[in-house]
Amino acid sequence: MSSIPDLASPAVLEQGHHYVPHVLWVAPFVAMLLSIAVLPLVAGHWWHSNLNRFKVALVCGLPVFGLFAYHGEWHTISHTVHEYASFLILLASLYTASGGIVLRGDLKANPMTNTAFLALGSLLASFMGTTGAAMLLVRPLLKTNSQRRYKVHTAVFFVFTVCNIGGCLTPLGDPPLFLGYLRGVPFAWTFGLVYPWAFTLAVLLVLYFLIDSLFYAREDKFSLEADRSHVEPLRLQGRSNFLWLIGVVLSVAFLTGPNLAQWLGQQETDLIPRFGRDAALVLLGLGAYLTTRPENREANEFTWHPILEVAALFFGIFLSMMAAIRLLEVNGQNLPLDSPQHYFWLTGTLSAFLDNAPTYVVFFEAGAAKAKGMGITDSLVAGVPEVDLTAISLGAVFMGAVTYIGNAPNFMVKAIAEERRVKMPSFFGYMMYSLVILVPVFLVSTLIFL
Repeated sequence: MSSIPDLASPAVLEQGHHYVPHVLWVAPFVAMLLSIAVLPLVAGHWWHSNLNRFKVALVCGLPVFGLFAYHGEWHTISHTVHEYASFLILLASLYTASGGIVLRGDLKANPMTNTAFLALGSLLASFMGTTGAAMLLVRPLLKTNSQRRYKVHTAVFFVFTVCNIGGCLTPLGDPPLFLGYLRGVPFAWTFGLVYPWAFTLAVLLVLYFLIDSLFYAREDKFSLEADRSHVEPLRLQGRSNFLWLIGVVLSVAFLTGPNLAQWLGQQETDLIPRFGRDAALVLLGLGAYLTTRPENREANEFTWHPILEVAALFFGIFLSMMAAIRLLEVNGQNLPLDSPQHYFWLTGTLSAFLDNAPTYVVFFEAGAAKAKGMGITDSLVAGVPEVDLTAISLGAVFMGAVTYIGNAPNFMVKAIAEERRVKMPSFFGYMMYSLVILVPVFLVSTLIFL
């Protein structure tokens, strides 16, 4: 019987010029994802501290970092660190710019008004990010519905549409798509997802309108009278921050390494082409923060806690997933992924229960490895067959809505709603909503578009 290879033996595990770790080195990555999924449920108070999140990230990430450093994989490490920094800079710039935009008011909470809120948020999500759109609209939506008795379903559909599915059209919309952009997916490629995006949202908005109409008919006259007597026109404050948001969009779209290298007559590896976009985003975020009125941030209850949370968690994710990605590069062609439907449902299922950003990366790398191993050269986007990348993108973004832990804004909206005395469903109660409503819609979308 052959012995199990040494977990760090280069004689056994070197392939070509790249170190290939033992499969057990995937364990820190799995542990990191399970921590994100489980610790909020079993140790919520302890997990709420970003310092404790960072401790978990260190425990999971540093062993893999040390392993790759030991084997001289400094190019892989530097690429991972740069990708992590670019990811965090984009989220921080979007968060800062959108955090200064305040929408105040209290409209009549009828089905048409509520559906319009969801539709507007879904459209904005692709350009402000799902977190930015949720921050802008969740409070006025909840205030509009504050006099109604039946409003839980409104908050749930807000998570479905604005916090997740709406952010499908640009790399700014959802973290998985930006990670794809960092891996070479063209900025405008995600516009091609418009048909499944529009179909899925249209079905959900129609379903919401019908459900809300039923609940609206059951409201007592006192609630409806209170709603009518508290009407306050919408007022938008912090309009100048939209200019900063436009700057972020244009920077991500055009300040790419190849573009900057061409404009400046330099190599893509030179300083400005490599870091120019990140520097521009830092300046835009700083400009947005310095020019935003403090009262606008206070109205949005703006703090740095969510960004620090993302920084801590993704520090561990990016470092620990280096081993998983290297193994996928070598063995991805052997995975049982034989159709776009497989990619959609496997990516989506894991996105729902882990986190959709690293899940996207795993299946992106698997798709690229499979295409390379099979010698596929036609219809590739960043090395992945386009139809498979479509399935991976839709699965990661859409099914981030299936649980509270699938995408970062989900828990944020839940917390804000509960602060306003909306009795949000439990973790498993929310899953019942998504299984009954979302999964059938996703099945139909799969049949039509994949």
